[in-house]
Amino acid sequence: MPELIKEKEPFKFCTRLHLSELTGLRATTLSQLLALIKEVPGSCIYHHTHRFLQQHQYLSPEPPNDFAFWVTDILGEDELGERLVSIDTMQYSAIRDLREKIASTIENYLKDNPLAKLKFARAEEEFHFIKSVSFILPTNYIVYDLKGFAEVLRKITVDAIYFHIFEARLRLEKPTNDFSYWIENSLGDKELADKISGLDPYTRTLEDLRNKIIQMVERRTAG
Repeated sequence: MPELIKEKEPFKFCTRLHLSELTGLRATTLSQLLALIKEVPGSCIYHHTHRFLQQHQYLSPEPPNDFAFWVTDILGEDELGERLVSIDTMQYSAIRDLREKIASTIENYLKDNPLAKLKFARAEEEFHFIKSVSFILPTNYIVYDLKGFAEVLRKITVDAIYFHIFEARLRLEKPTNDFSYWIENSLGDKELADKISGLDPYTRTLEDLRNKIIQMVERRTAG
């Protein structure tokens, strides 16, 4: 086994508590939806693009896009729904960039399909904007090398994994996930950091993601 690299700074695991909060904002048409997408807090955009991941962390790895669901199933605009579904969240490192992509997709569609502005959702089927509220809490887990890191990864909750993989990168606008950042900048292992960063977390369950990262780390420590 190769000698374990000691850290410049230890990795401190955090976890999160999550609440969903109604904003009172709602849309009945595509024009209203577009206007509100441009104005609502980033926590709303985050909620409606990550809701399924947050609520069903052990099940489907593919999070439905609430905007795509609504325009398809409620307004019947299948083409726009497909365009919204095809937005690759992994390409965006900040909520504002993701917001702009969603808004421009709807805006361009309305330019090409002006009659879509005339469609209204029924009262019970309006789009209600909800925001995601997170409370970040420190855990008792602090690690100093890759061996300890892998051991703790087996123990922590999926909420902790979710925070360090998803929220740290997108909501907190960090350049990469917390794990890769620490491994590269504190342990100096850019190769492993890049491999973990290269995983698409949107195509895996959190448990699968946990196991894959553990495998990568253990292969690295075994040589």
